[in-house]
Amino acid sequence: MSELPVVVIGAGPQGLAAAAHLVERDENVIVVEGGNGPASAVSEWGHVRLFSAWPELTDAAARRLLAPTGWTAPAKGYPTGAEWIRDYLAPLADALGERVRYATTVTGVARQGRDKVVDGGRKSQPFVVHTVDGEGREARLLARAVVDASGTWDLPNPAGADGFPAVGEAAASDRISYRIPADVSELSDRHVVVVGAGHSATHAVLRLSELARRAPGTRVTWLLRRGSAANVFGGGIGDELPERAALGSRARKVIDEGVVELVTGFRVAEFRQGGDGLTIVAEDGREVTDVGHVFALTGFRPDTGMLRELRIDLDTALEAVAGIASEIDPNIHSCGSVGATGARELAQPELGFFIVGAKSYGRAPTFLALTGYEQVRSVAAHLVGDHEAAGRNELSLPDTGVCGGAGGFDDSAGSCCAAPATLQIGARPVAVG
Repeated sequence: MSELPVVVIGAGPQGLAAAAHLVERDENVIVVEGGNGPASAVSEWGHVRLFSAWPELTDAAARRLLAPTGWTAPAKGYPTGAEWIRDYLAPLADALGERVRYATTVTGVARQGRDKVVDGGRKSQPFVVHTVDGEGREARLLARAVVDASGTWDLPNPAGADGFPAVGEAAASDRISYRIPADVSELSDRHVVVVGAGHSATHAVLRLSELARRAPGTRVTWLLRRGSAANVFGGGIGDELPERAALGSRARKVIDEGVVELVTGFRVAEFRQGGDGLTIVAEDGREVTDVGHVFALTGFRPDTGMLRELRIDLDTALEAVAGIASEIDPNIHSCGSVGATGARELAQPELGFFIVGAKSYGRAPTFLALTGYEQVRSVAAHLVGDHEAAGRNELSLPDTGVCGGAGGFDDSAGSCCAAPATLQIGARPVAVG
């Protein structure tokens, strides 16, 4: 087993950082990526500007690996997803060289010769990573350990409030998008609805509000499931990430100015098609009519299908790694930031297997790149037997200044925190991430 590689699933920010830490510790590592290039999921939202600054978007081991190539770490500013790839993630993948295998989709992970039921000799068997390449050729990789950094991008949540697609949602799919729009100009003079309360929804609302100012015939309606918008506007001056605070403050401004109509407590039950528009029906019977297009930005969920033959421990509510669930649960999370997590919290019943990055958070929000970098640093140390380094916490996360959602779901007050102060800002770039 010691001669086998560690296989990292996903060549995104956390997967590449995990590989950099393992290479730095002289560990044999293979990164498998379903896309044709590094960070293929990030490339799909390359038009979006992150609210984390450059120093919070690069990993320490990755910087050390890149330094001999002449690469210089960007010192300031807030990159778009495309700039993040161009100026950091692509050079990092290049530095890792042939360790990264593109157009390779993982279809399953198991123990060699043992399905999920078998106990006997399980821990002594290597992992088998089943893959298929772009030409449909199947292969198996043996690994001594597996790090799943595949993210959640491929499985967005539906608009339906109960977690399943609303009645008529599939039939109306040509008028519903589940990604942040890059270009909204074609929606001019139409009624556009955004469903969701997170940073992606806020970004979409702000982009559409700019269209509404340019084309006054454009209507923008923002539907929130919760009874209050307090958490949507963020922590204001209490947020230690200023661009994240600015995002919420700008959202509050377009609501106050009447550019965007905000509707709270609206839980989508049905989409009805008729004439040239959709009617969106809430569970309480309310309707939003004459809708030309919908952006359902209600978060993501992990796809664990490829892990069905492994023994994994996920939280029953969040589908997050069970060991970190209490730290990130938006139902109980206290005001402020979530804590950093490492190998101990991420450990699975299947020894040598770890879920990291956004996928480790399951359906929970508030994931930051810094969180993932600390996770993979700790996991890499654990995998090479450096348990002292694995147990250290080398990260202090920035405070959010707002609850993750501890207020009552139906409560119009909706927060365990005092109402955040509004951060006064000038002209700023659109920021999410």
